[in-house]
Amino acid sequence: MTTYPHTVTGHWIGGETVAGSAGTLAVVNPATGDVVAETPAGTAADVDRAVAAARAAFPAWSATTPAHRADVLRRLGAGLAARTEEIASAITAEMGSPITMSRTAQVGFPAAVIDSFAGLADGFAWTEEIGNSLVVREPIGVVGAITPWNFPLQQIVSKLAPALLAGNTMVFKPSENAPLTARILAEVAAEAGVPAGVFNVVYGTGAVVGEAISAHPDIDMISFTGSTRAGQRIAAVASATVKRVALELGGKGANIILDDADLPKAVTTGLAMAFSNGGQVCGAWPRMLVPAARQDEVVALAVGAARQYTVGDPTDEATRVGPMASEAHRRKVVGYIERGIADGARLVFGGPDRPAELTDGAYVQPTIFADVDPTSAIAQEEIFGPVLTIIPYADEEEAVSIANGTSYGLTSGVFGAPEHALAVARRLRVGQVDVNAGRWNPLAPFGGYKQSGNGREFGRLGLEEFLETKSIQR
Repeated sequence: MTTYPHTVTGHWIGGETVAGSAGTLAVVNPATGDVVAETPAGTAADVDRAVAAARAAFPAWSATTPAHRADVLRRLGAGLAARTEEIASAITAEMGSPITMSRTAQVGFPAAVIDSFAGLADGFAWTEEIGNSLVVREPIGVVGAITPWNFPLQQIVSKLAPALLAGNTMVFKPSENAPLTARILAEVAAEAGVPAGVFNVVYGTGAVVGEAISAHPDIDMISFTGSTRAGQRIAAVASATVKRVALELGGKGANIILDDADLPKAVTTGLAMAFSNGGQVCGAWPRMLVPAARQDEVVALAVGAARQYTVGDPTDEATRVGPMASEAHRRKVVGYIERGIADGARLVFGGPDRPAELTDGAYVQPTIFADVDPTSAIAQEEIFGPVLTIIPYADEEEAVSIANGTSYGLTSGVFGAPEHALAVARRLRVGQVDVNAGRWNPLAPFGGYKQSGNGREFGRLGLEEFLETKSIQR
């Protein structure tokens, strides 16, 4: 195998590299098909060793002060920022995110999240007097974290930062498709002052390592981000030991454009929320709900904007849409595009064929459908690709009904006169709604209703997920 700067040689357990014993897993660049690294194929025994290291490190780490742990987080954030180019390059190589997005979102967002959690330490109510009771917030123990491939650093930082601030230790399984940043994170964490055993990384598949983490009797909590199907399995396995389970799962966000919306802004922002990261975002808005009388106008705006989404080499600064994260995922997305055509949706941009001149790599054309039936597969199921479905509605009641009419409930957007849009936002059964492109807030809770999961990430509520509550009567 060709050696690349991002080659991973072993698990990270107890503050040191531990060789695997059950073969390796290849990490494939989806733009080229080249193997860019190999990781160990972890086993249940590797998980046992990592859990033992985390359990041994827990008493000392949990006894440190929140202020100390916040200082460690700040050094961690600074360390990641110092390695921005290396991390961005790794993410682009392993899952195809365009390099400009890898620098800004894939690395920039985690840095903001770490800083936001560090800032919570002083003002958080670690203890509280309620009548004659002293209420104490304590770390839950050893956390098992399992993350997907679409935002490999962001997803783990969203778990690691609050878990560490709360005083927990962690055993982490990254996606086998995008594991490269896990080792960089472990190295930076050690340099920032995270003691050996507090943060451990075990590589491998969900079927082996994920199952072992979910079932382990000495893991007190599972925090998982990924598909709804995988989340259901994790919850079922974890139930045998009655451990806490926090799940951030799939989504099928709706962008409701009201009659009084700024139409160009609503369409261009909505398109960005559908195509960003190649549509491989759980919080994307793949459904654009528009007044039926204005659908043709919306289609013209959307198609015009879509022409600006350059598809190509993710290392090229001009690329806005890179490859899908794998060839298998490309085939899945193309299958949905073909299904949309077969089901009678009107194809107005893109299609199932490969983009011109991109005969190799896991590339998909950004695609737009109009006149989409809200009950059809492309409007109901999570495609996780650059596919926008434009759905006409007759009136506001129907718009809300369509928006709420999936099994998911993660994110949505509403565009219209401010008070009107806010009123509609309150009616949506989702965990987060952006009104007129409201700015991202790392202190606001993020999570879903229905089959989009349970629990919350970010801010005070995200910290509370990783704490137990003890009441002491006096």
